[in-house]
Amino acid sequence: MPATRVLPTDEAADLMALVRELAQKELAPRAAGDEASEAFPRDVFRTLGRAGLLGLPYPEEYGGGGQPYEVYLQVLEEIGAVWSSVGVGVSVHALSCFGLAAFGTEEQRRRWLPDMLGGELLGAYCLSEAHAGSDPAAMRTRARREGDEYVINGAKAWTTHGGQADFYKVMARTSDERTGISCFLVPAGTPGLVADPPERKMGLTGSHTTTMRLEDVRVPVERRLGAEGEGLKIALQGLDSGRLGIAAVATGLAQGALDAAVAYAKERETFGKKIIDHQGLAFLLADMAAAVESARATTLHAARLKDRGLPFTREASIAKLVATDNAMKVTTDAVQVLGGYGYTRDFPVERYMREAKVMQIFEGTNQIQRMVIGRALARDDRGTISVPGKEHG
Repeated sequence: MPATRVLPTDEAADLMALVRELAQKELAPRAAGDEASEAFPRDVFRTLGRAGLLGLPYPEEYGGGGQPYEVYLQVLEEIGAVWSSVGVGVSVHALSCFGLAAFGTEEQRRRWLPDMLGGELLGAYCLSEAHAGSDPAAMRTRARREGDEYVINGAKAWTTHGGQADFYKVMARTSDERTGISCFLVPAGTPGLVADPPERKMGLTGSHTTTMRLEDVRVPVERRLGAEGEGLKIALQGLDSGRLGIAAVATGLAQGALDAAVAYAKERETFGKKIIDHQGLAFLLADMAAAVESARATTLHAARLKDRGLPFTREASIAKLVATDNAMKVTTDAVQVLGGYGYTRDFPVERYMREAKVMQIFEGTNQIQRMVIGRALARDDRGTISVPGKEHG
């Protein structure tokens, strides 16, 4: 049963109808096969890009969709409900465009952003390192300036779209200070930029994740985004939005698992009646539905704060924590509803369960989210009470 959408405009409603149709006709028939073969669906991203879905939250003047985050996240949820690898990929692409959109000069934005948002190019985000996952300030990748170029050396772990992307947003150290990190936009094919073989993962096998190695990679100064030393600021601000993207995909994944479990429970019979009519099973499904709806409401609340220009860091962490923990529980319970069949690959719920696990880990582990929330509470950050029309002073 598809989620009920309350959308702010008729345009958004039309967009959602398009997304739902694409998801059902183009994505759903391929998802299981491509995940099983670990094939990267590059053509799917081109299809979504040509439909205008890779740049939805960015301004129309640069080729984006000009949609509020409230709408963009619901699009991600619809995609995630049928194919999480693609949903995560769209979210990562949006994150890889953030540095240029938010910190680039007007000349940089007009030169590069339209191609990045227009659908033909796919982005990747290089922040984490093998020894510096949850502590990006500990990174060792270094960019040394030589005249009008930077020379970058290091390795970036866990890069979604590694080896498949057309451009990479790379964070590298430009000084010995802990926060002396800068941000660079590096095109694929730059000499010295090499992808290791994809990681062999439990789930999201249609999404390639690699270590990217940078060996004397030369990048013109004009491809630095923001000032030297602003890279960590760019990364952390981008992660707030990226966490909402993962929360939306996780919510979609949970909705897909719930839909599969309900459909099965309406068909399977025991003791002379459908299993959904047994109270014990019905209560389990009810808890799953409550978890999905609470994740959706929490995620959209944070999105609406962002859309109104209000602080949303704490709420983004809450949304990521709630949505991904709920997705793990809902997908596990979906396997339980299907019983022995749920443990086989004849039904999609075992794949959903495997895919849910990583969502508690990337874009900051859920332990990190609890740290962010706890620090906000320690500051007595009670949130902002807004008056309609007064969000910007």
